Amino acid sequence: MLATFQFQELIDRALNEDIGTGDLSIRILPEDLTGLAKIYAKQKGVVAGLWLVEQVFQRVNSQICVHRLLKDGDEVNVGEVVLELIGPLSSILQGERTALNFLQHLSGIATATKRAVDKVAGLSVSIVDTRKTLPGWRTLQKYAVRVGGGQNHRFGLYDAVMLKDNHLAAVGGLTEAVKRIKAQVGHMTKIEVECETIDQVKEAIICDVDVIMLDNMSLEEMREAVLYIDKRAIVEASGGIGEELLREVAETGVDLISIGALTHSVQALDFSLDLGDIKASTRASWERGI
Repeated sequence: MLATFQFQELIDRALNEDIGTGDLSIRILPEDLTGLAKIYAKQKGVVAGLWLVEQVFQRVNSQICVHRLLKDGDEVNVGEVVLELIGPLSSILQGERTALNFLQHLSGIATATKRAVDKVAGLSVSIVDTRKTLPGWRTLQKYAVRVGGGQNHRFGLYDAVMLKDNHLAAVGGLTEAVKRIKAQVGHMTKIEVECETIDQVKEAIICDVDVIMLDNMSLEEMREAVLYIDKRAIVEASGGIGEELLREVAETGVDLISIGALTHSVQALDFSLDLGDIKASTRASWERGI
């Protein structure tokens, strides 16, 4: 679980973006009108971000009581209720869209990741994300990937070295680039190099790097590279690898498959909020002050 205080600024910005100078539509509601609401799934998938939904409603009005029926990582079916609310209806309706935006996007990432992970089940490979994330959302998006069963690549430019084609071109090639970076970073820093050819893979092994990315290689080239590397470095496959190819790529023997689409173009999982009754057990708990 992430520390919620890290995201108060993001929540506040999102609420301010939506509510602005005031919600015009809730003027039809008496200020003291309280009620019940439930959030339910309109698609099957993996839920992620329920704790963030709770924070959104609490930020709008601390009098809103929230009861989660599922936890992040649980699979949800169409029509299944994931969270129930009781409190001032005007406040619930003000927080509705912002809460659903967080929930739908993060659950979409978790669901897409789970599909990818299931495609390679039984093989010694991990599905990982990339830095292709929405500005300000990176930690949340990478959290959702882990909820779906995936793993995280580096979080930013600061926690690992990745020498890509432009780095290599700027200094005259792979060997020179690795030589320069090893003179600048300590022995605890991992170094990854992007390779587009088998010759570059061989050069990277000579340079003793930690991770070799096979960028946009064919399946045959991947198999050849994995055999040549022979566990002397971690092997990552990358480059627009879709779900239909995941199993075949994993079977080449790579250790990681990185997928930017998990965060940069994922389809949201649809949820909705309706006013109405909640479970009797939930109502009884609230009445007892639990």
